[in-house]
Amino acid sequence: MEKVFGIIPASSSSYVFIWIFGVLIAVILVGVIVMFAMLSYQAKNARFTVNNQGLSIGPGLYGRFIPKEKIDAAGVRVINMDIDSEYKPKWRTNGAGLPGYSAGWFKLANKEKALLFLTDRTRVVYIPTTDNYSVLLSVREAEELAGLMQRW
Repeated sequence: MEKVFGIIPASSSSYVFIWIFGVLIAVILVGVIVMFAMLSYQAKNARFTVNNQGLSIGPGLYGRFIPKEKIDAAGVRVINMDIDSEYKPKWRTNGAGLPGYSAGWFKLANKEKALLFLTDRTRVVYIPTTDNYSVLLSVREAEELAGLMQRW
């Protein structure tokens, strides 16, 4: 002989809470998936455009435009983080630190605030600004980008 016993149904307020909680978790998960998709896209497709107005970084979560007047052109240079270890990111304050890709706001080993877009730490253009932060970019043509900005 077999007899099945069921649970006493939850109150309607508990039932609503469970559904709201489930929907909230689903929305958060979708947001995280979208964020990682955007970071993945940016890690392969970020562009750094220099023109007479300034430096444009994008697309992506941390993309922006930095006016020419805000860039300390005399301080722009190419660095290798294996040698220039004071520029290595130490603390992530608002960004993504994934294997092979760092993007967003970091504190460097030298305590400087910096906006990073790094995939290769041996060919990095270091761009100081007058707004109390620097920008570090991994660029194929690092010397060319640095030279353009130094001539401003």
